[in-house]
Amino acid sequence: MRPFFVMSLLFGLIFGQTASLCAPSEYTIHVEKRECAYCLAINTTICAGFCMTRDSNGKKLLLKSALSQNVCTYKEMLYQTALIPGCPHHTVPYYSYPVALSCKCGKCNTDYSDCVRERVRTNYCTKPQKLCTM
Repeated sequence: MRPFFVMSLLFGLIFGQTASLCAPSEYTIHVEKRECAYCLAINTTICAGFCMTRDSNGKKLLLKSALSQNVCTYKEMLYQTALIPGCPHHTVPYYSYPVALSCKCGKCNTDYSDCVRERVRTNYCTKPQKLCTM
């Protein structure tokens, strides 16, 4: 019985990393500034997908460090800057956004990621739309 348990555990650990489907995905960000005449649609890549995690049914028995779940997050990224058209001279017309180069399953870093899934979709334009071409 013991060798079967050990083999199952090893298989789960190895397969858990390979079964994760976390990768850069195409995404469109809509950016508006109150002072500017247009909404800018920016095509970029973000990290999205499925990461293997552990069920935390035994919360009372585990340490807090064992309760954190992995999310699909940036491994490598760079920032690009776009110019929002139709802005008056007194407004800063630039918007910087992340571009995912590679992704990983890991802890969510709130320094550069929103770690909470939005309930309300706010990614739309209320002004005439322009497409960002980089």
